[in-house]
Amino acid sequence: MNPQHEQKLPIDKLLAFSLAGFLSIMTETIPAGLLPLISQDLNISQALAGQFISIYALGSVIAAIPVVYATQNCPRKQLLLFAVTGLFIFNSLTAVLSNYYWIFIARFIAGMAAGVIWGILAGYARNIVSSHLQGRALAIVGIGQPLALCMGLPLGTWLGQLFGWREVFGILSVLALMLMIWVAISLPQVEGQQANKQRSILDVFLQPGIRSILAVIFIWIFAHNLLYTFLSPYLASVHLDQHLDLILLIFGLSALVGIWITGVWVDRALRKLTLISLAGFACAAIFMGLMSQQAWGVILGIIVWGMTFGGAPTLLQTAIADVAGNHVDLAQSMLVTVFNLAIASGAIMGGVLLQYCGIASFFMLMTLLAVTGLWLVFRAKKYSFKSGHRLSIE
Repeated sequence: MNPQHEQKLPIDKLLAFSLAGFLSIMTETIPAGLLPLISQDLNISQALAGQFISIYALGSVIAAIPVVYATQNCPRKQLLLFAVTGLFIFNSLTAVLSNYYWIFIARFIAGMAAGVIWGILAGYARNIVSSHLQGRALAIVGIGQPLALCMGLPLGTWLGQLFGWREVFGILSVLALMLMIWVAISLPQVEGQQANKQRSILDVFLQPGIRSILAVIFIWIFAHNLLYTFLSPYLASVHLDQHLDLILLIFGLSALVGIWITGVWVDRALRKLTLISLAGFACAAIFMGLMSQQAWGVILGIIVWGMTFGGAPTLLQTAIADVAGNHVDLAQSMLVTVFNLAIASGAIMGGVLLQYCGIASFFMLMTLLAVTGLWLVFRAKKYSFKSGHRLSIE
């Protein structure tokens, strides 16, 4: 046992990772709630302002694998500080720049910083706790994402309406500065991978179990984002569009329940939780499709959707980290890349289906994808998503 590993959950340290995830997601998604303000201030269309999100995601996709690979031997604390500093600098620039194209560049580089953060976050967090606590540690780290989506996005939108969109990015910069101080003071040093223990990206990708997990990640996130991106037109089709904020809150709170359940059981029942969550996700899709004329049915489906999807990032991060072992950061960088590609692909496919096939087609595809994910998890038992208590990888 490495002496730096905590025998109890170090909540104060893990919450620093949660805030890093929260900031990364908030920085990515907040333009969605500020589009009218951004377009008016910069004298551009809302469609163009919406590309603030896509260029950020592109930065994460491009940076995650090569940067994490190139920095395998770098101390994790310094690398995390460097990436959070990137969020601080480029959120600050976004808040003060007046030229759209310069802001575009700032968003792209901020996305690269976020890609690095997500690439090392899970491995860093796992390395400061003992092996039997690693799943629960990732559950705490994972709280930042749903909090950003269910609380941060509505709050940021409200603050933007009160003070302006630039001030919101200023607030994000202040939070990044606070996180830099927190990381510098609180987090322990974790050394990078020794040169003689490093492996190539291809070696890690070809390791048994990795590809099946990446496939499940793509399928699950694709299916989720298919509907999540177009939740507003779906709610309009069921006459609930006036309650979008409330629905997002319900989804977010349900996701937090899912994270809590996952955190309690992930170290003892990773495989069962994954199968139950995917099955529940499929049931939620079927239910929302069939009960589209009943408001209570739609809301119940959204609650089940949130609960079964909330723990997905923790389950998938834990699964890929278990298989990757000492090469967890490279594997996580692949997860970040596939995750963001699935988000973009889900949004594109959702737009095509919405225009040509209608909302009902969403739920048929989501169900098909969830069933495919279940089949992949069943088949992957030998190398990943294993039954029983997780084993130490130290």
